[in-house]
Amino acid sequence: MENLKVLFEDNHIIVVEKPANIPSQGDKTGDKDMLSIIKEYLIKKYNKKGDAYLGLVHRLDRPVGGVMVFAKTSKAASRLSEGVRNKEFSKRYLVIVDGKMENEKGVFEDYLVKNEKTNLSKVTDEKNKNAKKASLDYEVIKYNEETNLSLVKVNLHTGRHHQIRVQFASRGHSIYGDQKYGTRGRGKQICLFAYSLSFKHPISKEEMTFEIYPEKTGSWKILEKN
Repeated sequence: MENLKVLFEDNHIIVVEKPANIPSQGDKTGDKDMLSIIKEYLIKKYNKKGDAYLGLVHRLDRPVGGVMVFAKTSKAASRLSEGVRNKEFSKRYLVIVDGKMENEKGVFEDYLVKNEKTNLSKVTDEKNKNAKKASLDYEVIKYNEETNLSLVKVNLHTGRHHQIRVQFASRGHSIYGDQKYGTRGRGKQICLFAYSLSFKHPISKEEMTFEIYPEKTGSWKILEKN
């Protein structure tokens, strides 16, 4: 992948834009994944003779594009992973959802359970022993009456399986282009994008924030249509 977009790189970490439809790491499809792509980039850039170390510390669903950070050393990987566990990572997303939200701002709190066989999650009762609490807050940026679609910023408090997709869909506001939980835009690209990532640098402890925005092409143009 010659056009890998590197947002930041030093001796310890590399921050990149993950394009939509590329897996974060290798899966059963055998398709090219971000770990392999970045390793190839590092081997070529630094003329490494063998393999390059690269640690995966968080993931984005395959159809989702956006900001990701990878560790270039085991020490950085350990500290970044600890930061994820301690909720020191701030992840923000842009979504286009069906319909007009009832409130301009709000908080969603649910208990989700994942079906390992179908790889789908759903809202369940907190008494379910396999349930995990899911929380996010959102703010509506724009609503288009003609298309009946809303552009929404989402701030994740927890990182559950398909969390944003399930929580919005369960309230009748499924994400446009969501093949698994959606009602509109089937066959289109899902309008879910990880536009902002904040975390502490694993060595310097400096607070770092990286932001990128999806290109207004494909499904992202739907909000502008009259």
